[in-house]
Amino acid sequence: MRTLDVQAPLEIGAEMPFAPALRKFTFTTHITSSVGWLGAVLAFLALALIGLTSEDEATVRGAYLVMAPAAWFVLVPLAHASLLSGIAISLGTPWGLIRHYWVVLKLLITAFATVILLIYMGTFKQMAGIAADPIVDLGLVRNPSPVLHAILALVLLVIATVLGVYKPFGMTPYGSRKQAAVRRPAATASTPSGSITSTGTTPWPYLAAVIAILALVFLLLYLAGGHVRH
Repeated sequence: MRTLDVQAPLEIGAEMPFAPALRKFTFTTHITSSVGWLGAVLAFLALALIGLTSEDEATVRGAYLVMAPAAWFVLVPLAHASLLSGIAISLGTPWGLIRHYWVVLKLLITAFATVILLIYMGTFKQMAGIAADPIVDLGLVRNPSPVLHAILALVLLVIATVLGVYKPFGMTPYGSRKQAAVRRPAATASTPSGSITSTGTTPWPYLAAVIAILALVFLLLYLAGGHVRH
């Protein structure tokens, strides 16, 4: 997810479970990784354009050879850092993970971009294999796919940034229910002896977020392990 505001909507009524130092560290990690991801995509777009348009054979082949390792060391870590820190910020502040439409959309965009990147790592490896073969004609080495994917990633990340700045679309039904529960008169909070009032937070969204984080981590470790072995 892209940048979130440090000041979250306190009217939601949830306390911030993060200590100030941890919260600042998480925000710093999120902002740095998100901006770095956007800059890395711009660099990859330039690299892809060089490989597609350069007349020098060594430059063209070198461009496609460097894409795979550079993506593993730059794009993949930044994408996961942005996604995981964004989820942590959402769960650790009153913004919540599913209380506002813009947060949900940013999460979906970031998760989608991260998954596509992991899938595309195989294409990077294939293009590097073709570029490393001196027998293959230079016209077959050139590939417009990295340019198209870099442009698509750039568009998605810019949309996520706009969502983080303007915060459109309001609250989800779940967020509205949580806000309404907080704004109930104090009198309704006190119940007669022996009665039970349920005002706890629904646990399943947070459980789902934890499962998603673990799945992404294991997928990254699996793909990175396969990359090292080969």
